[in-house]
Amino acid sequence: MLSVSLQLVDEQGLAAMTMQAVADRMGVTPMALYRHVKNKADLLDGLVESILLEVPLPDPNDPWPDRLAAMARGTRIAALRHPGVFPLLLQRAAATPGDSRTRDIVCTALRQAGLPEGDSAQLERLLSTTILGFAASEAGGRFAALSPEQLDADFARLLDVVDGAVLGALAATTP
Repeated sequence: MLSVSLQLVDEQGLAAMTMQAVADRMGVTPMALYRHVKNKADLLDGLVESILLEVPLPDPNDPWPDRLAAMARGTRIAALRHPGVFPLLLQRAAATPGDSRTRDIVCTALRQAGLPEGDSAQLERLLSTTILGFAASEAGGRFAALSPEQLDADFARLLDVVDGAVLGALAATTP
């Protein structure tokens, strides 16, 4: 059901995804969907999770900057692959195990960089929102006037900003 819903949104946009439209594509009645999801919000949470699960896991043995960059690149690719669904990542609270997986990987990298637990959780929220915002803006067409080379350069600069934010947070917590 999630793959059918994702395909529907990829083809026709988020507004086209109704329980009726998903059921029609699957050749079932809308009521049959409720055996798998509680409601449309549950289905939307599943779509968010499916996008996040597309982001490849970085090697846990890589240095923290490489892991953060890998997660950011994977997020950007997922946004470009699913521009109609991707804005949901900025609109819906993390509610599924897949959502938590992504957050946990970033927080682990930040703690391994040397940040205390509370600081790593806060910085994860800030960095994730920054990366999600760039990716959603690119996928949504906000940067359509820019060349692919400029977008790649902008994204590389954003990764430098991420590293700088981590280093700045480390400096602020070091006595």
